[in-house]
Amino acid sequence: MLASCGSGAANPADAGAGGTSGLGGATGSGGAPTDPGAADVQIEVVSDRDVHPISPLIYGTNAPQNPTLNRYTLLRSGGNRMTAYNWENNASNAGSDYLFQNDGFISDSSTPGAGVRGLLDDARTQTAAALLTIPIVDYVAADKNGGGDVRMSGSDYLTTRFKQNRARKGAALSATPDATDAFVNEDEFVSWMKTTAAGGPTVLFSLDNEPDLWSSTHAEVHPDHVGYDELAMRNVTYATMVKEVFPSALVTGFVSYGWYGYVTLQDAPDAAGKGEAIDYYLDKMKAAEATAGKRVIDFLDLHWYPEASGGGKRIIGAETTAEVVTARVQAPRSLWDPTYKETSWIVDAIHQPIRLLPRVREKIAAHYPGTGIAITEWNYGGGGHISGGIACADALGAFGREGVGVAAYWPLNKDESFANLAFRAYRNFDGQGGAFGDTSIFASTSDAATASVYASLDAANPARVVIVAINKNAAAKTAGIRLTHPTPFATLKPFTLTAAGAQLTAGASVAAASPNAFVYTMPAMSVSVLVPTP
Repeated sequence: MLASCGSGAANPADAGAGGTSGLGGATGSGGAPTDPGAADVQIEVVSDRDVHPISPLIYGTNAPQNPTLNRYTLLRSGGNRMTAYNWENNASNAGSDYLFQNDGFISDSSTPGAGVRGLLDDARTQTAAALLTIPIVDYVAADKNGGGDVRMSGSDYLTTRFKQNRARKGAALSATPDATDAFVNEDEFVSWMKTTAAGGPTVLFSLDNEPDLWSSTHAEVHPDHVGYDELAMRNVTYATMVKEVFPSALVTGFVSYGWYGYVTLQDAPDAAGKGEAIDYYLDKMKAAEATAGKRVIDFLDLHWYPEASGGGKRIIGAETTAEVVTARVQAPRSLWDPTYKETSWIVDAIHQPIRLLPRVREKIAAHYPGTGIAITEWNYGGGGHISGGIACADALGAFGREGVGVAAYWPLNKDESFANLAFRAYRNFDGQGGAFGDTSIFASTSDAATASVYASLDAANPARVVIVAINKNAAAKTAGIRLTHPTPFATLKPFTLTAAGAQLTAGASVAAASPNAFVYTMPAMSVSVLVPTP
C-alpha cells in the first residue's frame, strides 16, 4: 500500500526551479565538478539544493494501459459518468456525452459497488492508490433502461427515473443497501468502500466531477449554473461526512474543469463581489475546518487540458503538424515558467504567463495553507506521437518538482502509446523496476525552450541519482551536464524514447569528461533517462 501524501506537501521555491537561473553558482557537499566543455545546452544538477519529497501519487491514470510495465501509482474512477452514478445498482446517466441516457455502461451488475470494485481490486494488485468519485448532486440514476434522453420520460422523470442522493442516511449503515427505497446514501457507499478496501490501497474521494459544467453536461439533474455558495455547501456537507465515516481517506475538491471555472465557476450566478472561484472556495473550506475541528478537504482538485495552440489548432488533439508539435512540446512550461507565454485565449485574457502551479500555490498560501494540489485529469494531446510523449514526460517532471500531490492522466485519443512511455520513463525505464527517485533535487537548463531537466535521489539511498533530460528540438543537441554530489560518478547510462518507436531503449554508457561532468548527446525530439554510475 502506498504511503499517503499529506496535504502539506513541500513546495519548492519558484526561482530557478528548472529554468535558467542558478547556473554556475551552486555547490553541493561533494564540491562542484569542473566544466564538462562546450555543448548546445548546459545542465546543472545539485543534490543538496531544493530538496523535497516527490508525492508517490502523481503517476496516476484514469485508464491504465500496460499497468505491469507502466507501474501507475494511482487509479482514478472519474469523469462525467460518475456524477449520476448509483452505487447501489451501478446505473448511471451519460449526460451530454450520450443522449442524457440512463444505462448500465459502468456495470451491468446489480451488486452494490460493482462499478468501482474492479478498480479497487486492480489498485490492490498493482500497489496503487484508488481515487473514487462521490456524486454530490441531488439525484442519481435509478435504472439502466436506456431509451435516450431521460427528460423525455415525462415531467416527473426525476421521480420515476432517478433516486434522491444524500450525504447521510440518518440510520445504521449497511453493506447491502436497500435498493428498493427512494434514496441512495453516500455515507453507506463510503462505509462500504472502507470495508472493501481494508488492508489494501490508499483511498481518496473526489467530490463529484466538473461541477462548473453541470448545467451543460448534466442538465438532467442540475440544469441551473452552480453557484459559489451552493458548491461550497455541497463540498462541506459531503467532505465532512467522508471524514466522519472513513477518517483516513483523503478528499479532493472542487474538481474544476478548467481555467474559466477556476476564475468564475463558469459564470456562476452569485460570483459578483466574491472574487475568483478558487479563492472563495479555499476560504470556505478553511472556515469549514474551523467549524469541524479538523481538515475536510485535503487537495484542491483541478483539471488541466491546455488551451495552447499552434497554427490555429489546439494542441490536445492528435494533430502533428509542425506548428502543433512546436506548441505542444513547449506547453508544459505554462505549468511553472514565469517567462513563457503560450499562444492561447488564457494568456490573451490575463496578459501574463500562466505559471499555473506557482499561481495555485500562492492562492493556497493566501487562503487555505496546507492544502495540496491535485490534477486529476490532464492531457497535452498527441499521445501517439513523440511530441505527446515529450509533453507528458515534461509535465510529470514538473508535477514532482513543483509539489503536486495527486495527478491522473486522462486519455483523449485512441493511440496513447508515447504518453504511456513517458510514465515508464519515471516508473520503469529499464523494464526491471528502475524508477525516478522519491526526492526532487535542483536541476536547471540554460535553455528552457530547447531542453527540460528533472533530477532525483532516493530517500533510502541518497547515492542513487536519476536524471530525466528532454530535448524538444527537431535536431540532436549536446548537453554539458555538471552533477554536484558527494559520489564521484564515472559514467551515465542512458535510456531513451525517440520518434523511432514507442519504447525506451538502453544506450551505451557515456564516460565522464571529468568526475561528475559529462557531455551527452540528446537525440532529436527525445526523452532520456540518465543514470549516473560510479
